[in-house]
Amino acid sequence: MPGPLEGIQVLDLSRILAGPWASQLLADYGAEVIKVEKPGEGDDTRRWGPPFLAQPDGHGLGESAYFLSANRGKRSVTIDFSQPEGQALVRGLSEQCDVLLENFKVGGLAKYGLAYADLRVANPGLVYCSISAFGQDGPDRDGPGYDAMIQGTGGLMSITGAPDGQAGAGPQRTGVAIADLMTGMYAVSAILAALFHRRESGKGQHIDLALLDTQVAALANQAMNFFLSGHSPVRQGTAHPNIVPYQAFQTRDGHIMIAVGNDTQFAALAVSLGEPGWSSDPRFATNVERVAHREVLVALISERLDSGTSADWLNVLRARKVPCGPINDIEQVFEEPQVKHRRMRVELKHPFSQRLPGVRNPVLFSDTPLAFDMPPPLLGQHTEEVLHDRLGLSHEELARLRKAGVI
Repeated sequence: MPGPLEGIQVLDLSRILAGPWASQLLADYGAEVIKVEKPGEGDDTRRWGPPFLAQPDGHGLGESAYFLSANRGKRSVTIDFSQPEGQALVRGLSEQCDVLLENFKVGGLAKYGLAYADLRVANPGLVYCSISAFGQDGPDRDGPGYDAMIQGTGGLMSITGAPDGQAGAGPQRTGVAIADLMTGMYAVSAILAALFHRRESGKGQHIDLALLDTQVAALANQAMNFFLSGHSPVRQGTAHPNIVPYQAFQTRDGHIMIAVGNDTQFAALAVSLGEPGWSSDPRFATNVERVAHREVLVALISERLDSGTSADWLNVLRARKVPCGPINDIEQVFEEPQVKHRRMRVELKHPFSQRLPGVRNPVLFSDTPLAFDMPPPLLGQHTEEVLHDRLGLSHEELARLRKAGVI
């Protein structure tokens, strides 16, 4: 059954993570995605490893896990668009597409005649999404940027990590490139909104999306905490700034996460820990008071939990519907019964492996179920196929372009 974006054509000039994450989501939803890469090199992340998926003959690096994680469902076309003939090929493909994604430095594509102002002339319905570190204007517009530095500049690292005075204190980045991933997700929603607008107006538009803007927007409640209090939030480890108890606790043999979101759940926690009087104690009866007496309450809970194992406490807490869970490593994640039931792990046939594992898109549609049929492409795997089918280039012309290094 066709996906919900069946018929939408995407030309993806992006690389690394934010842009490729967006185009992978679009591909999951049924769009046809053509990934344009530099001949002989390709997306930088093809070399970001180890680990690598080894080539069958054992030669070369193979395909990196990083690249494989963000490029499912695409066709790879290698074009050198620093050459005039390569620019013409990209322009030709753009005229047939609904969406173009790019994450070059600001103005980087204009010198090749591939800016939005250039391409909209022949394709006024084109939705052109530019992803950059700092946006298309402003004092930092020309600066390069990667996720980690954006997490620092955008405030996330200042609220991530152990509090001052504790072991291991200091700012931390998150374990995945969250600014990139969030920007990719914002890009998808923006592209879909622009396509919806085009359906009514017939006009495409330029989307300007910055990693820094996305990171600032994703500060969410922490930004509002600052606005209303006038004080910058600080690192609190696994604890929540506005809710108590909502953090990791040590047990006799490990750690568990407890996430109490209201007074009813706290009462259930108190009973589970053998301290029903806590819920009527003026210091703990409401969340406001629990936040005010955070240190006292956390110490009391920690003392109780240290008397039993993680498994025992999870059983007790779950029996009374207290929100809690284990703190899994990645291997344990994919052994979780719920994760298995939801079939979050998928397997694809790849030129290097008949059973390439991956993680499915988490969205489940009732009428347009998603299919994961196309593995991440080898570099240039579909060059001749796409240029022949899309632009009508003959085999002789393709051979000439290949000899000239254009493809």
